Amino acid sequence: MKIRKQIYGTCNMVGKNIEQLRKEKGIKQKDFIAQMQSNGCDINPTSYSKLEGQVRIATDKEIYVIAKILNVTTDTLFKLGK
Repeated sequence: MKIRKQIYGTCNMVGKNIEQLRKEKGIKQKDFIAQMQSNGCDINPTSYSKLEGQVRIATDKEIYVIAKILNVTTDTLFKLGK
């Protein structure tokens, strides 16, 4: 598992939690992106990496699809690391 090279940004509240949950479930980033795309989110690896790094805003559709893939509530994405 790669270690994060950049510090987290401040553009969203969920990125760090999404990264944590994805890694806990053993899903590689490229596989997660593919699942998002098959669920209707047009996202590329750079954009997703920025979402996890909290460098860009996460859309409501992305949050919904991510919660669905991770099998958690959207509230969980906001609460985890508090």
